[in-house]
Amino acid sequence: MSAVSLSTDPHPRDDLWWRGAVIYQIYPRSFRDLDGDGVGDLPGIIDKLGYVADLGVDAIWISPFFKSPMADFGYDIADYRAVDPLFGSIDDFDRLLAKAHALGLKVMIDQVLSHTSSEHEWFKRSRESRDNDHADWYVWADAREDGTAPNNWMSLFGGVAWRWEPRRQQYYLHNFLSSQPDLNFHNPAVRAAVLDNVRFWLDRGVDGLRLDAINFCFHDAQLRDNPPKPPAQRVGRGFSPDNPYAFQYHHYNNTQPQNLAFLADLRALLDEYPGAVALGEISSEDSLATMDEYTRHGRLHMGYSFELLTDDYSVAHIRDTVQRLEGTMREGWPCWAISNHDVQRVVTRWGRGARPAHFATMLSALTCSLRGSVCVYQGEELGLPEAEVPYESLQDPYGKAFWPTFKGRDGCRTPLPWDASERAGFSTGEAWLPIPASHRGLDVATQHADRDSMLNGFRRFLSWRKRHAALLDGAIAFVDSAEPAIAFVRGERNEAMLMAFNLGGDEASVELGAMADWQVDSGHGLPQGRVVDGRLILPAYGIYAARAGR
Repeated sequence: MSAVSLSTDPHPRDDLWWRGAVIYQIYPRSFRDLDGDGVGDLPGIIDKLGYVADLGVDAIWISPFFKSPMADFGYDIADYRAVDPLFGSIDDFDRLLAKAHALGLKVMIDQVLSHTSSEHEWFKRSRESRDNDHADWYVWADAREDGTAPNNWMSLFGGVAWRWEPRRQQYYLHNFLSSQPDLNFHNPAVRAAVLDNVRFWLDRGVDGLRLDAINFCFHDAQLRDNPPKPPAQRVGRGFSPDNPYAFQYHHYNNTQPQNLAFLADLRALLDEYPGAVALGEISSEDSLATMDEYTRHGRLHMGYSFELLTDDYSVAHIRDTVQRLEGTMREGWPCWAISNHDVQRVVTRWGRGARPAHFATMLSALTCSLRGSVCVYQGEELGLPEAEVPYESLQDPYGKAFWPTFKGRDGCRTPLPWDASERAGFSTGEAWLPIPASHRGLDVATQHADRDSMLNGFRRFLSWRKRHAALLDGAIAFVDSAEPAIAFVRGERNEAMLMAFNLGGDEASVELGAMADWQVDSGHGLPQGRVVDGRLILPAYGIYAARAGR
């Protein structure tokens, strides 16, 4: 084991509330519906904020609720300053913010800066002609001599990343859906307008931003072709494996060096609002290196990538990912996620079959024990598996395009089950996605009443975690271990914690050496390992926690 580095950060915790914070992601469409239309809304979130606060999390991140035609369910924004009537009103948002703050919860909102909806007024003006006041606000390019697209860039949702616009007799760039045209961040007027929209929400009192696809803001101004990727390396993160997007190295359609200056401008704006933070979603050819670059001094506060959102459930992958980031990220702060609204739910993705109830809690405990902050996706605390959504009920355009080899993202977006009733307490109307049979019995009410449920296990672990400064802000050093056991020490000032996890269904062991005499701390509520002759014995999917004797 390498030496444990103990933090001596002089800043008070209230200035750095986000370091070690657990951030609960709310996907509004599927959280709680109060008006009976089958789609979740802001009043529904307000109604259940007490539940979220009782989990022991520090903040909420709310996925987009802005005015949108909903082609990509809110990630195609038509008005950055308006709440879509589907979700409520701006007054509802203000009430949500006030109640969250009264409960001690910080509020982060999604900001989708790299592209807009094709229904945004900016784009409607831009497409009309090549010489109006918004003509250069999007990425426009002439066709090649044979009429084909300007270059070989591909859309993440499949197919070419260019669409022809007859009004201008030009193509426009869309890294995602064709109804999500990319803004031209090389234009200073665009950057100023984007920052002004961010200021609007900071002025209302939000505590932070989750920045969607933040490395996609700038494109290569020369529109150079992306080089091909060898078949053996076509393993994509966050998209279907049969998607031609994986056939290229994406050197030119995202992650351009000019983005760093924009991030500095964004940080300068945030610094005008004490305590406001930015968390960037990053998916690049080398996401860990980009996380380091984007979170250096004067840029984003935190970054997260898709490294733990893959199918690889192994000690080697988790340890390698964390160690590579630790060796790369010298100034920034990581944020970890094992589930979100874009990937298969972790219990299914990593469970791969029957697992005991505490398996889900163990995964959450492992993630919350790594150095960094954590994003927890709604339903993770309940151990919800991926839902099977039949083709006729699919809503996700991504899933419809790649069916049946890839079924899209609807399986992780089904409504949160609140009780055991027919409609799961989500809505009085027909839900926008079906309530899966596999979620029956995993609802909040049922689990709340069961002391040994995953929900109560999640609550117990977060409560226990808050009592250990080492797990909030301490350094990390791995202990030598073999599959399926992973072990590391977290250190913070005068406290160090040994954390060990068994990722397998059989008993596992770890040689502890001098750490065998550390003081056991079993208040986390999960199946606890035991030390025998200096060796740690871990039960199936169990954990071990011990404090240095000081």
